[in-house]
Amino acid sequence: MYDIIGDIHGQASMLKSLLKSMGYKKENGVFSHESRKAVFLGDFINRGPEIRDTLILVRRMVEAGNALAVLGNHELNAIIYELKDKTGKPIAKRLLKYRLPLNQTLEEFLHIPDEYRSHIKWLRTLPMFLELDGIRVVHACWKDENIALLKESLTEGKLRRSFLKKVSKNNSELSTAFWQTCKGIDFQLPKDLLVFDNRGQARRSFRSKWWVNPQGLTFKELAFESRFDLPNYTIPDELNVTREPYGEDEPIVFFGHYCLRNGANILAPNLCCLDSCVSRNGKLAAYRWSGEKKLLAENIVK
Repeated sequence: MYDIIGDIHGQASMLKSLLKSMGYKKENGVFSHESRKAVFLGDFINRGPEIRDTLILVRRMVEAGNALAVLGNHELNAIIYELKDKTGKPIAKRLLKYRLPLNQTLEEFLHIPDEYRSHIKWLRTLPMFLELDGIRVVHACWKDENIALLKESLTEGKLRRSFLKKVSKNNSELSTAFWQTCKGIDFQLPKDLLVFDNRGQARRSFRSKWWVNPQGLTFKELAFESRFDLPNYTIPDELNVTREPYGEDEPIVFFGHYCLRNGANILAPNLCCLDSCVSRNGKLAAYRWSGEKKLLAENIVK
C-alpha cells in the first residue's frame, strides 16, 4: 500500500504535517508507517524555505526503506549543473536559466558544500520512473516508447556521467525521451500567436496533455498550463502531430510537475496529477493507494 506524494519544493514543515496526518511516525529521526510506504514524485528542491530539511527527510526515508522516490526535473537540472568531466570542467553549459531556479538551494548549502555534493551523488541513484504492483509513477509524462528507451539506457542503478552528457547536449531520441519523462511534452506555438503569462512574459510554448491525441483539439483543450490561457480555436493540422492516447485499460499513472492550483487531481480513472502548487500558496497533495484499479477521489489527502 502506497502513499504517493506530489512536488514538495522545499516545504519540509508541510511534508511533516502531511505524513503525520496519514499516520506516519518519526522514530530515530526517520518517518515510517507500520503498513504503508511513501512514494515521492520528485521536485524536492528549489523555491521553498526548507530545502535542506526536505532533502534530508526524503533521503532518510528512502535509505531506511520507508519510501521510494523518482527524480523531478529540478533534481535533474541540479545534477547536470553540478556534474563535471574528468578534468573538472562542467559537462553542460551553466546557463542562467538553469542557475536561477537553483539559487535558493545553493544558498542553503553555501557553507556545507560537502553535504550538498553528497545529496547530488545520492540523487543520481534514484530512478526516473517506477512500476509498482500495477501502478506507474513518473514525474511528468509516461510515454511507452520513452520509458522503453530509458530502460535500455539506464541499466546500472545510477545516472552515469556518460548518459547525462548525452542527454544534456544532444537533440537525440534519447535526449527527447529523457526530458519528456521529467518535463512533459511542450507544444510549440505558431510564430503569429503571441501569448503572455501571468508575469507579462511572452511564451513560445505550452505544457500539453501528454495522455491525449492532439488531433482536432483546440489550443485551450490541449493545454495543461497553469501560468496562462490559450485561445479556444482548433490547432492547424500542419502544426499538429498524432500520438497514441494513454489507454483507459492501462495501469494507473501518478505524476506531478504541472502545478494544479484550482483543478481536480484525478484527471481520468487511471491518471492522477499530485502537484498542487505548494510553491504558489497551494497545499501538498497525496493519494493513498491500496490496490484499487480505478482512482477514488476520497483517497486524495491535502
